[in-house]
Amino acid sequence: MMMGPRHHGATGPVEKAENAGYALKRLFVYLKPYTGLLLVAGLMVILNSVFELAGPYLTGLAVDKFIAKQDSQGLNRTMLLLLGVYLGSWATRAVQVRATIKLGQNVLYAMRNEIFHHLQSLSLHFFDRSEAGDLMSRLTNDTDAINSTLNMGLAQFVGNIVFFVGVLVALLLLNWQLALITMSVLPFMFFSTFFFSKRVRTASRASREKLGAVSAELEENIAGVRVVQAFGREQETIQEFREVNAANRDANVQAQTVTSAFAPTLDVFSTVGIALVLGVGGEMALREAITVGTIVTFIGYVRRFFQPVRTIGMLYAQVQMAIAAAERIFTLLDEVPEVVDVPDARSLDMVKGHIVFENVTFSYKEGEPVLREVSFEAEPGAMVAIVGPTGAGKTTMVNLLMRFYDVDSGSIYIDGLDIRQVQQEDLRRQVGMVLQDTFLFSGTVMENIRYGRLEATDEDVLAAARTAGADQFIQRLPDGYNTELGERGASLSLGQRQLIAIARAILANPRILILDEATSSVDTRTERLIQSALDNLMRGRTSIVIAHRLSTILNADQVLVLCNGRIVERGKHQALLQNQGLYYTLYTSQFGEANGSLGLDCDTQPEKP
Repeated sequence: MMMGPRHHGATGPVEKAENAGYALKRLFVYLKPYTGLLLVAGLMVILNSVFELAGPYLTGLAVDKFIAKQDSQGLNRTMLLLLGVYLGSWATRAVQVRATIKLGQNVLYAMRNEIFHHLQSLSLHFFDRSEAGDLMSRLTNDTDAINSTLNMGLAQFVGNIVFFVGVLVALLLLNWQLALITMSVLPFMFFSTFFFSKRVRTASRASREKLGAVSAELEENIAGVRVVQAFGREQETIQEFREVNAANRDANVQAQTVTSAFAPTLDVFSTVGIALVLGVGGEMALREAITVGTIVTFIGYVRRFFQPVRTIGMLYAQVQMAIAAAERIFTLLDEVPEVVDVPDARSLDMVKGHIVFENVTFSYKEGEPVLREVSFEAEPGAMVAIVGPTGAGKTTMVNLLMRFYDVDSGSIYIDGLDIRQVQQEDLRRQVGMVLQDTFLFSGTVMENIRYGRLEATDEDVLAAARTAGADQFIQRLPDGYNTELGERGASLSLGQRQLIAIARAILANPRILILDEATSSVDTRTERLIQSALDNLMRGRTSIVIAHRLSTILNADQVLVLCNGRIVERGKHQALLQNQGLYYTLYTSQFGEANGSLGLDCDTQPEKP
């Protein structure tokens, strides 16, 4: 398979234990701001129940008092009254549906906003172990399941309880013997409801996890379609998707089978109840113990009596599906950011750019350090280059400086302040970053450059593009700066995307600049074009430059040579060449292009003064 084994659908190694009461309690928090809508829906439910209860009563009244006595005027009045009852039922039902839909959509809006906001606050460690497709499924599919329950389920649940009590009272008042016979099947219906509910919830949870896996598979392979086609792995990828999709299909079949078996079971018991009433009631009518109109009224109520019982049972199953979705959402919302501001975090105003790494050790996995006691100092306005073989820890150093992760031990200082003691937002506002893997958003060229400083004018954007050397190729695009780039800027070359990213960083005007392989995706001509612009940009700013093309760092104030997470050499370009150590080897190996296969033993290369 193209990407190797996966573990779809999990955001972490351990799922939170199921707790229906806890999930429901948290769901009701989202309803609290919309108490007014709840009250309107509840009032309409009660009024609708009254209209529904009046229908069978008026029908029985028409049979006994007007049809039997051939009173056409009384019958006409009753029919008009019955028409008014049905119109009232329709009107109250319409208002109730409107209120519940608005309630559900407001809750859906609030929940999705909270999830997205929470995702933005989570540390990169979380995203390292999570799949985008599964997170998207929680944000869309799982919230939709909750919305569906709120739209109709909540009001129907309350309404059917009110209606059930009303029908029960009416049955007891009409004939208590027949009422008891009707209720004889209720224990079997309640037992069936509880029997199926847990199975529905379990099957629904499995189904939603598999749906998340399908979303993750789709997102990954659509994003990586060029790699799939480049390596001719279409058939393997199709087979892998078939397997994930088949697992989703089987989980859905199981969930639908359990849910579908629930309704017919309740129907059987309700039919038995109606048959008992017909049999016993018919025998009582033959003995003239009750009137035909009473039987007609009673049967009308009995049909309505089992309807709320059946509906409540089905709604209970729907609530179980919503709880399964809510548990997945709350598992995500309960993720705690690993990098957080301390309670008394300081604001960070304009900095000079004095950077100090002091004995920094860091590991992505416990016991496997990526950086080991790294120490260096960058004076304000200095250019510090970081070089070394692939996997040496170069990018990790700048990730720690941006505080995407926190160090295991040691400290990082900016202008004498430990970065763990300052607000993350302020810290990152001072730093501009151009990554090797350039990311552009859907939108225009102008919007992507302006992302560096949202309040920038069009002239500011144009000036940044000119400084980055991007203006010429942008002007040649179909709509110039208003050209729509599409997802990830796929219509542009790698070099063009990199130039736009550099223009974005220029517009941000940071005091500290990080260039992580910033020119690795451009050709030699384009590299020369932007190098002078970068020199101007870095002047007066502290710059941390990660480079494989060592020709771009010849004028660095300090070069740090990293290997196996340690600084093994440091100094200026010429001095390092004279030392003939690792830097010399990298430089003479075609500017590091072969560094992944140099076979260097970094531990045997002590740091030279």
